[in-house]
Amino acid sequence: QVQFVESGGGLVQPGGSLRLSCVASGYNFADAAMAWYRQAPGKQRERVAMITWGGSTSYVDFVQGRFTISRANEKNTVSLQMNSLKPEDTAVYYCNTYPKNDDDWGQGTQVTVSS
Repeated sequence: QVQFVESGGGLVQPGGSLRLSCVASGYNFADAAMAWYRQAPGKQRERVAMITWGGSTSYVDFVQGRFTISRANEKNTVSLQMNSLKPEDTAVYYCNTYPKNDDDWGQGTQVTVSS
């Protein structure tokens, strides 16, 4: 059974930083591209960052230069370092494979950026 467990969210002031982590299980993690997605209230879920099995990364424009995705295959973990956070980054953040598997979403972790 595929499972994702996200953690690390919280309340942070604009300009602050957070580091999210996701532990995956139930499949061969090292062979899969992984991504972080987010869903803000009233909006559709969107991808923000992706990392291939080999470590190549890509980001959507609105997080480029602020977010960094990484992975530790020996720990089945993918992380997202988020710097210079903005109020518009407020959302529930999820990890999943890339492409995503809509049957396997975890509970996500809430990130709130507010003064």
